[in-house]
Amino acid sequence: MKIYDVTELALRNLRESLLRNSLTTVGISVGVASLVAMLSLGIGLQQLASRRLAKSGLFDTVIVTSRRDGRDFNRDQNAEGPPPAESPSLDEAARKQIEQLPAVAEAYPDIRFITELRYQDKPHVTMIAGLPASAKNNDAFEGMPGHYFSDDNAREIILQKSFAAELLGSQRNSEDVDVTKLATPLLGKELVMRYAERTANSGSSSAYSVVSREQTLKIVGVSDLDPDSMRGPTRARVFLPLALAQSLHVMQPADLRDAASRPGNSPTFLTVSVRVKSPAEIGSVESSIKKMGFNTFSIVDATKSMGRFFAVLDLFLGIFGSLALTVASIGIVNTLVMAILERRREIGIMKALGASDGDVKLLFFAEAGAMGLLGGAVGVALGWTIGRIINFGMNIYLKQQHFPPEQIWFVPWWLVLGSIAFALVVSLLSGLYPASRAAKLDPVQALRYE
Repeated sequence: MKIYDVTELALRNLRESLLRNSLTTVGISVGVASLVAMLSLGIGLQQLASRRLAKSGLFDTVIVTSRRDGRDFNRDQNAEGPPPAESPSLDEAARKQIEQLPAVAEAYPDIRFITELRYQDKPHVTMIAGLPASAKNNDAFEGMPGHYFSDDNAREIILQKSFAAELLGSQRNSEDVDVTKLATPLLGKELVMRYAERTANSGSSSAYSVVSREQTLKIVGVSDLDPDSMRGPTRARVFLPLALAQSLHVMQPADLRDAASRPGNSPTFLTVSVRVKSPAEIGSVESSIKKMGFNTFSIVDATKSMGRFFAVLDLFLGIFGSLALTVASIGIVNTLVMAILERRREIGIMKALGASDGDVKLLFFAEAGAMGLLGGAVGVALGWTIGRIINFGMNIYLKQQHFPPEQIWFVPWWLVLGSIAFALVVSLLSGLYPASRAAKLDPVQALRYE
């Protein structure tokens, strides 16, 4: 029997029992829609996490620390480079050496310190950190009330939302307060920072003094998000330009450790942030820095665990999404078995006219495949529509909570083709039993069937 004849006969048979076959096809569509909706959610969440990491400024950043600190991000760090006792200091010379690596865009020190800020004659103790000009593209400053630093040496500061609430004496949780309401009375105001400056002693080449200083700073922005969230317990709540922070020569913890080996006013750093030109080159940059005698850590190392998490999540979402399609496959078996009972005389006539068992099987496979193909296509469209509706509703909610819109649903082309192919395969497998049963019918007995 020719493929064209089988296809035409299968479509005719499907049209004769239109309601029953349509309901079976709808069942397949619902199953595919649930599968597409579940997997597109997992894919969308993974892409959202990747976008956030990329915009955080850490996705292409390597954190460098001295092995002398005893902080080992990776137990295998010591496999490359000298042992900790012989490792170099993480000072300005080392920073410049790292910055000269071919794949490095910039390398800047992590300047942070705990100090007192006075606002309206009231003291507030907090952590302050310096930010380079490149941090302007951080998503924490996107849509921020106010603006980023006017230049690298501007005597300006940006406040994190929680510290802004503290300055205003807000008794409510800062998360419940609109950042614009916090920023309005603070923007343009000044506060006084008191800090300890490290100065070299003229009479000694290996010692320095600590002098108390004051600096007046202007508030130019209030950030809703936390640009320092990846720092954990040492994260800052106030930020100033990195060049200004370096010019203050604030006493750093590493200065105590290296006082004897670093004479005069030459600083050493606890960490140096290295921004790589391309995330694909992070591995080679880390290897080069380790050979220089330093420890490294990058968010790419952490995303390996994140990738495993999303792989497991996608697997579970796919399993749960496939349950509805499994139920739909039972409907296909039921529909085709009922078709066998209704069309026994037709099957008998076909076999009496010379149709082989393979022709009968092919006919029922064609009917099952047609329902699977149509149900898969409709299911993909339905799953995509469900995702768009949910994403639209979620963005309305985010807007009410004063958050920027997000895209958490994504349907790639391979998911569209894979879902349709999966529906087709499930339908053909569901047609195995009915097709085999129809092929085994005795034509004599089938012709006598009333």
